[in-house]
Amino acid sequence: MKCIIIDDEPLALNIIKSYCDDMGNIEVIGTFTNAIEALELLRKQSVDLVFSDIEMPQISGIDFIKSMDKRPLFIFTTAYPQYALEGFELNAVDYLVKPIPFPRFIKAVNRARELISLKKNPPAQLNIAPAFGTAPQETRNYIFVKSEYDNVKLSLEDIKYIQGLKDYLKIHVNTNKPVLTLMSFKEIQNLLPTNNFLRVHRSFIVNVNKIDSIQRSKIVIDDVRIPIGESYKSEFFSRIGI
Repeated sequence: MKCIIIDDEPLALNIIKSYCDDMGNIEVIGTFTNAIEALELLRKQSVDLVFSDIEMPQISGIDFIKSMDKRPLFIFTTAYPQYALEGFELNAVDYLVKPIPFPRFIKAVNRARELISLKKNPPAQLNIAPAFGTAPQETRNYIFVKSEYDNVKLSLEDIKYIQGLKDYLKIHVNTNKPVLTLMSFKEIQNLLPTNNFLRVHRSFIVNVNKIDSIQRSKIVIDDVRIPIGESYKSEFFSRIGI
């Protein structure tokens, strides 16, 4: 897996590079203290993954990613957690807050590797049994989703929320790491009981049983703030009785 690292702080740059070296299966083909210089390399050479700081001179990491027509996978590395939501709305693989623990770094890179594997080896279309039709049985307490070459069984009560990231869905669960699948929102909604799972944004479905609080136009689940889209507000608030 080829990557580049962008950070205006040399110390942070060296730490991330050393993490990549320690993992042994990531090839760092460039390090940059300036995002503009990184663009020059990306015009000439393709990479699998970009590690990018956010607060940088000339152009921020977020604006840098937005400026790219064809984006590689990217992970934000920053000291500012307040940008997390905007980062995920840009389809970031992960959002790492400095100082970054090495185990947390490994988890983020493994997510990127799974996505690369999914793109290179798209799974066959999952044939859904009739019992999983467009009106799932409310008594069923699990679903199966296709992830890489496996049909993964997920308990409904373990699903916290589902995040749409361009060509795939990331299903956040109570246990283990998120499950990645190339299913569409329509396909996953056909599997989920409508009494517990609500579409609240073009990029999010939430399990209402996992909501910790609601802050204006955001839903909080495990300290993650999920936006409520304008076109979903009326039905969402009506369904939950607010």
